[in-house]
Amino acid sequence: MTKLTGQEITEQTPAGWVYLRNALRTRLRTGDFATGLALVNAIGGAAEAVDHHPDLDLRYGWVDVRLYSHDVGRVTGRDLRLAATISELAAAAGVTAGAEGLTVLELALDSPGFPEQLGFWEAVLGYPRDDDGDLRDPYQKVPLIWFQRSGDEEPRQRWHPDLWVTPAEVAPRIEAALAAGGTLVSDAGAPSYRVLADPEGNRVCLCTWEGRE
Repeated sequence: MTKLTGQEITEQTPAGWVYLRNALRTRLRTGDFATGLALVNAIGGAAEAVDHHPDLDLRYGWVDVRLYSHDVGRVTGRDLRLAATISELAAAAGVTAGAEGLTVLELALDSPGFPEQLGFWEAVLGYPRDDDGDLRDPYQKVPLIWFQRSGDEEPRQRWHPDLWVTPAEVAPRIEAALAAGGTLVSDAGAPSYRVLADPEGNRVCLCTWEGRE
């Protein structure tokens, strides 16, 4: 099955969906649990009919949907077609699909001694190690943990969060962070990522799909 670039995916993504951390995502704002449950059942039926199954997170007031083709490790036309079907089901139920505020959080350990620390964290967390050497919760309820070789100059930050956002949210979040006393440490990795720091120097990366292909 043909793999699509991030730009192609973004151009073809239905309204209310975003391409975020290698998957299509949306939040269906149901307003109550019963409506959400009925919509999940409808989505399940449509997914079974095409033998392609989304990840669904049902909560009171909303349902989060994630689409990803595991067999090719990428979003494909299959996901785009099912996203369109899910949007139609949501509209028929009077439910709004929107991606405002959707993010994906990962944690990175910066260490001059990598990969010696990997075994320890694998044992403590009980996560399996994937092909990239990252520690990934198989149920995807806890952030992915990845490791990055760094210098040993002190003082330094060992852990840093990577926050995946849609490209459209980067500028507003940076503006808000600066207004709250933060600093833009580096945009040398833009548009893939920008590094920000809080008033005490603790860093976070704002990451997007752009510039990664």
